[in-house]
Amino acid sequence: MTGRPAPAVLPPSLRARLGLVAALATLVVAVLAVLYAGHGEPGRVDRWIIQPTADSVQPPWRYIAVAVDFLGEPSGSAMVVVAAVTGCLLLRRPRAAVLMVAGPGLAVGTATLLKHLVGRTIHGADNLSYPSGHTAFLTAFTFVAALLATDRLGLGRTAGTSLVLAAALVAGAAMGWAEVALGAHYPTDALGGWCTALAVVPATAWLIDRIADRWADAGPRARR
Repeated sequence: MTGRPAPAVLPPSLRARLGLVAALATLVVAVLAVLYAGHGEPGRVDRWIIQPTADSVQPPWRYIAVAVDFLGEPSGSAMVVVAAVTGCLLLRRPRAAVLMVAGPGLAVGTATLLKHLVGRTIHGADNLSYPSGHTAFLTAFTFVAALLATDRLGLGRTAGTSLVLAAALVAGAAMGWAEVALGAHYPTDALGGWCTALAVVPATAWLIDRIADRWADAGPRARR
């Protein structure tokens, strides 16, 4: 037998559409990177949305922003990832468990690398801001969770794509709002972080499926 040992983490019905989304997201990340490379002030779009360096929210909304921001901090992100990986293993979804670590991890790693390449700052030269790593993390994490839900619910192409993108949008908007409200990022930083996750996670999921499928095919051949 050469069947898969576990279901694909990127449902075949969603691959083409999410691949297109990833390509468009990559383009947006690149365009924003060029526009704001080396900048240390809000752009026109940022100023039109909100003044990012101002203390724009007061309690109780500020407490909510701080709580959401905690999910993107090392301790908060580690907690939710460990809980999610445990859930995936209990559901016997090893590929999803790997993606729960690799997807958000690579999204944050990519955002960190881009920060040093782009060199956009906020509140001084030591605070690199583009793209938002917090937004990239929560978007990527929710994206992976939505992929798992799509498979578990047996959703088709349209419903599955809608669920994944809607979940990613809600997560990205929530973290983006928190980061801007706390003065940690410009709105376009949050957009860049959101698009970074949309670009990284589908590619990572596809790669995990490819590697797992090859291992599954190699096993039976080795036993012959």
